Amino acid sequence: MAKNVSVMCFHDELCQVYNSLMTALSLLREGSKVTLFFGSRGVNAIHKDKVNQLKCLPDRPKEIGDAVMKKMEKMELPTAEELLFMLYKEGAQMLACPLNVPLFGMKKEDFVDGVELANPATCYKDVVVQADMNLTF
Repeated sequence: MAKNVSVMCFHDELCQVYNSLMTALSLLREGSKVTLFFGSRGVNAIHKDKVNQLKCLPDRPKEIGDAVMKKMEKMELPTAEELLFMLYKEGAQMLACPLNVPLFGMKKEDFVDGVELANPATCYKDVVVQADMNLTF
């Protein structure tokens, strides 16, 4: 049964971003209609110059974050930027918070392909309230 799913990403820590993107892609590939919303620091994950600079576990000692990154590389996992491209090409709707974008000094031109500004007047009513599942990362 296809679901209408809202995935909200409010972090720019790589593990959180990665989890949100992989979850969204898995649900999309299972036939769900998926809308991703990037708010708060999550807008950094959709910035074309920042997406590949995201750090894993930045609040832990550097060697711990580096070890996780090495394991991810060894597993040959797609990058966050590649996941965003797959989501875009496979039909996910990707929205950026219009309040956080300027707060973090960004413009629409800074987004990776496929991301649009959310309409604050309708986003929650049309996306979140209508969703069968709301997942937050």
